[in-house]
Amino acid sequence: MHVSELRFSLADVAGVRLAVSPANETVMSMWAVSSPVHYAVHLPWIDRARVTLRRPEVADRVRPLVELARPRTWLPDFLTPAARPNVEMAEQLDQIAATPPAVVVQDLLATTPSRPLSPFGRALLADPRGLLPQLVDAVRVWYDEAIAPDWPRMRALLDADVAYRAAQLAENGAGRFFEQLHPSLRWHGDRVISDDTFERDFDLRGRGLALNPTVFTERHVLWNLLEDSLPAGAYPVRALGTLWETSAPPPGDPLARVVGPGRAALLHLLDTAATTTDLARFAGMSAGNVSQHLSALHDAGLVSRVRQGRHVLYRNTEAAAVLLRASRGG
Repeated sequence: MHVSELRFSLADVAGVRLAVSPANETVMSMWAVSSPVHYAVHLPWIDRARVTLRRPEVADRVRPLVELARPRTWLPDFLTPAARPNVEMAEQLDQIAATPPAVVVQDLLATTPSRPLSPFGRALLADPRGLLPQLVDAVRVWYDEAIAPDWPRMRALLDADVAYRAAQLAENGAGRFFEQLHPSLRWHGDRVISDDTFERDFDLRGRGLALNPTVFTERHVLWNLLEDSLPAGAYPVRALGTLWETSAPPPGDPLARVVGPGRAALLHLLDTAATTTDLARFAGMSAGNVSQHLSALHDAGLVSRVRQGRHVLYRNTEAAAVLLRASRGG
């Protein structure tokens, strides 16, 4: 194991920012599809995604992304652009499409130490201007077909992580924040030291650092660190094991007898922060019913709410956690 060092100025510390990147999740999800044994937590999603990928009309259009996002292969940085708060997929697709040909070539060549380029990678290297639209279309199709149906669930988990980390940064400062972000990171003076698969000494040069949680890596922080790109890092999201859980109350749930089945169902779901829209989808209720239940639970001190950009996230309070532990027999 090697060590990478990221050197910070005061401007870089002030420029640390957290966001969710739908493009990163879309691209990195290909690793899980290609190597499910290493992503067992995602098996419910992988099963559906593989069925989708076998459809001829999807397979043909997604092939460029499949070839570039192979297991054990570095991703070209332009495919995982640094995210800003509240960015939408369409904006990130436009950003990828606007990548200058010279940057496409540079980023492709930077991946070759890990593995030779695929046939599409070699073709893109030779004709970046002509073939980049095919790659952008591949990312768009894969997002629409495989990610978008489950994006509310993924987004809720990612947004909750951003809110949690932002609070840590505000309360504890940058040094403690990075050490809590992942066990492989340490703060030393004016730099972050990262256990890595290779050695780098990288100066952020006042550009700050964009960080985004991801559901598609569990073991490492993945860095986008090229001199001509905005510095960025993707780190494993918290509570990943809850992503595909069904959290409906069990039959005979004593909590449902006390607060009603609808409100009990929401409390079981709110171990992880979620929006009203997410809860309506997961619980099979109308948004109006969810809003009424959340209002009553909030007034009773059982759920908290916090605004994160354009979203309002709800989560159980400690009082609700006590009730849930009792109802689950814990």
